[in-house]
Amino acid sequence: MTHQLTWYGHANFQIETNGKVLLIDPFFEGNPKAPCASSDIQKADIVLVTHDHRDHVGQAVEICQKTGATLTAIVGTAARLQEAGVPANQIANKVGMNIGGTLCVKGINITMTQAFHSSNSGAPAGYILTLEDGYTLYHSGDTGIFFSMGIWGALYPMDLALLPMGGVFTMDPAQAALACKLLQCKKVAPMHWGTFPVLEQDTKAFAQYLEQTAPETKLLVMEPGKSVELRKE
Repeated sequence: MTHQLTWYGHANFQIETNGKVLLIDPFFEGNPKAPCASSDIQKADIVLVTHDHRDHVGQAVEICQKTGATLTAIVGTAARLQEAGVPANQIANKVGMNIGGTLCVKGINITMTQAFHSSNSGAPAGYILTLEDGYTLYHSGDTGIFFSMGIWGALYPMDLALLPMGGVFTMDPAQAALACKLLQCKKVAPMHWGTFPVLEQDTKAFAQYLEQTAPETKLLVMEPGKSVELRKE
């Protein structure tokens, strides 16, 4: 089975798997790297939000209203997004989920992890997604490095990690490279860089740190709007 991953810039990703479409942190409007508008998204089955900052919530509410997608978010943030307009019957588990928990949503196992960041509601979080064929993908959300990444990597051997490396608000290149070593992920796609001037503007430093710190992890550099195929190795 193959899966398709598309990066829309910042922390905004789309995963297509077995006829389903998942969107994570669907920040389109206001995202200078987004190659399209949220109105161009015609299908979504699951929308995942890592925390309630505007550059991560993005157009989650509008997309859920338009497509009927199930919204997955931490308790508290899920309530806030319901108040903003997501229909109650589209909230996963009716109230959302919490760190350490796993939900099966439309055949996808979703495990919520902690993230060290900030959020005005709930708490910041990341997601480990186990697809139907066992392919495992980790979207860390906005986070600094934390030592228990190693525990998550041991529990859920990761085919791909999506990690921020832009610095200032999240891990920088050196921290993100060490995170790969802790996670023992097979591949990494850096995110949350290049969107705004204050962030890292390319992946060169990250590539160097990765080679030094976690050479067993393959770097997957994506371009906004471009897709790559993923398959279990």
